[in-house]
Amino acid sequence: MIKYVEKSSGLLFSTHDLHAIMGSQTAAMRAEVNAMDPNRLLNTSPADLAQYLAEKYRLRAPSLIRDAWSAAETETRIDVRHDQRRHVSDRSRPCLVPGQRIDVEVPIDGDAELMYARASTFNFSPPRATVRGGSLFLVIEIPHDSGDRNLRGEIDSTLAAVDEHLGWIRNDLAGFNASLPGAATQAVSDRRQRVLANQGRAAALGIPLKRRDGAPATYAVPDVRKRAVPKLPAAASLPYEPEPILETEHYEHVLEVVQNMVQVMERSPSSFSHMGEEALRDHFLVQLNGHFEGRATGETFNYGGKTDILLRENGRNVFIAECKFWKGPKHYQETIDQLLGYSSWRDAKVAILVFNRGTAASTVLAGVRERTESHPNRKRTTEWKHESGYRYVFHHPGDTNRELTLTVLVFDVPEDPGKRG
Repeated sequence: MIKYVEKSSGLLFSTHDLHAIMGSQTAAMRAEVNAMDPNRLLNTSPADLAQYLAEKYRLRAPSLIRDAWSAAETETRIDVRHDQRRHVSDRSRPCLVPGQRIDVEVPIDGDAELMYARASTFNFSPPRATVRGGSLFLVIEIPHDSGDRNLRGEIDSTLAAVDEHLGWIRNDLAGFNASLPGAATQAVSDRRQRVLANQGRAAALGIPLKRRDGAPATYAVPDVRKRAVPKLPAAASLPYEPEPILETEHYEHVLEVVQNMVQVMERSPSSFSHMGEEALRDHFLVQLNGHFEGRATGETFNYGGKTDILLRENGRNVFIAECKFWKGPKHYQETIDQLLGYSSWRDAKVAILVFNRGTAASTVLAGVRERTESHPNRKRTTEWKHESGYRYVFHHPGDTNRELTLTVLVFDVPEDPGKRG
């Protein structure tokens, strides 16, 4: 059986079980999610909330800052009763002799308390030292009559043993910290599903629901450690109202239909070389309505403004695409702003279809990426492998929790033969 000892023993890496600490962090994270006010939870972006939780409960492996170490010395009296090489008549009482004390202080970066945690890999000869105030202290006592000692060698040997244990801790924490975003996402998703299911059952009663007195409109973030704590994402305090969304599989299908239409254009370039934005947009509408019009939900694509492709459900826009010829980065950024002007809904799916004539595709893609990723409303870039497009998550200008997925696709369209040369 592995035994753990108190800090007062002077042994590092021997007081706590690191595996138990990691389990406690995960449990505390789930407990915070489960204790959150339901309306607060539903009105917060799930991705932002998961990111906040993963950062808050991440454990920072300690490391020694050797470049900032220091030493202090003082005269003192040293108890030598435990020195078996000395003749001491009564070892039950202190036997004090003149000597020198040297205190070596090495600052610690990371969670200093983990200096007392035992990793899954360890040995039975842990180093001795003390941790206080965010620093590691080595104490060396030298009786006045002791022989020559390699003090620097003793210090380096102890610190090398400390670094070995810290390496084992880092190995364990690397896997734990990497798993936190997934665990946080799952915890948020599970709680949201329970809350929405509860609201659905209550609404099905057909009885007006009374808001609970004292329900918090905001949420105070407790301090867990004496370090920078991430800020809980802001959320509206109004009651959460579910809004229609376009399922991801339908969104991908819409984009697939669009790309298939581009292949048609490539096979028959003479038929499309003279067309402008509106005419090209109309061909996409014909194809899209062939796939979606007549569904039980009454989904249909239609005109909305000059160049929009719209999909509405229950009076809400759930998909918008803007068809634009490439006229430079500034014009493209104006298209993004135009889309954001429509985005008063939650979880919307949008797209920008960039038609390119006569400009190198690499130049267009570089311009798209630079202007999109530098836009103040971009929250993150989504992993989406495509040779001529990118995918991002944006937020509404007035609410960081109203998110929309933006896919940008760049298509080379045939040039008008009459404009060549």
